[in-house]
Amino acid sequence: MQTVRLGRTGVEVSVAGLGCGGHSRLGMARGASAEDAAGIVRLALDLGITFIDTARAYGTEEAVGLGVQGRRDQVFISTKAAPTRGGVGRDELISAEALAESLELSLRRLQTDRVDLFNLHGVQPAHYDHCAQVLVPELKRQQAAGKIRFLGLTEQFGRDTRHETLARAVPEGLFDVVMVGFNLLNPSARRRVFPLTIRHDVGTLIMFAVRRALSDPAALRDVAARLVESGEVDRGALDPDDPLDFVARHPDVESVVQAAYRFCRHEPGANVILTGTGSGEHLRQNVRSILAPPLPAELSARLEAVFGRVDSVSGN
Repeated sequence: MQTVRLGRTGVEVSVAGLGCGGHSRLGMARGASAEDAAGIVRLALDLGITFIDTARAYGTEEAVGLGVQGRRDQVFISTKAAPTRGGVGRDELISAEALAESLELSLRRLQTDRVDLFNLHGVQPAHYDHCAQVLVPELKRQQAAGKIRFLGLTEQFGRDTRHETLARAVPEGLFDVVMVGFNLLNPSARRRVFPLTIRHDVGTLIMFAVRRALSDPAALRDVAARLVESGEVDRGALDPDDPLDFVARHPDVESVVQAAYRFCRHEPGANVILTGTGSGEHLRQNVRSILAPPLPAELSARLEAVFGRVDSVSGN
């Protein structure tokens, strides 16, 4: 397993991170038990993954706690709480006291006395001031008490595809690590986020490396058609019936999914590439893709020429 320094935390973590949310939630979204999901966590550790990302809202903290029993010192655990009551996407902001209660619940479910990274989850631009003025001071109190090592923030990429939250948050210096949406269909973080995180030495967690549009041909055709209609992709730059055929057909690429992980892994400023699944074999495949070499230079250049202006879609 390759490792990377996670920004100013100074911690060396695996370049592949186990994401415990998304459509799978370690298989629990499809009926797997917490113990089944814990088996995926144990396999991740066996594969050399040392970064695990969960959240109270995912319902997978218990599984993570079970999976790391006896191996807590081998893993960097990241969890989250939304700044709004009812979760990401809502509007009623939570109090500092409610945030502290959420942290305590997470600690109990994870069966640990500290989390390595505690994130404010899915922060929209309109909620940022409350996070900075009310919630961050509470996180710093919990940090001083030894319950949190580092502070993080995750953007709500589905609604904030242009990274407005992170463009403001990173220079202000309140957060050690940020989670950013980045993929070959919307590489706008290359211009709007990574130059800032590099300059301010903020660690990055990459989400949305592979989402529905990169694994479902029908969804990909729909997204490509919208991008051509909006003018973000030139008409004629791709085959509307098979928009990424030039990727899939390249002799040095195994699949579009593999290319998507390689695209993210070797981007300057991208630290940990998150991947989530409820299948052990799928996890092995994804880790192999993340550890594969960079994409050929001519393929990277063509992807930039086709999708370099896109900033309106998340790939979901």
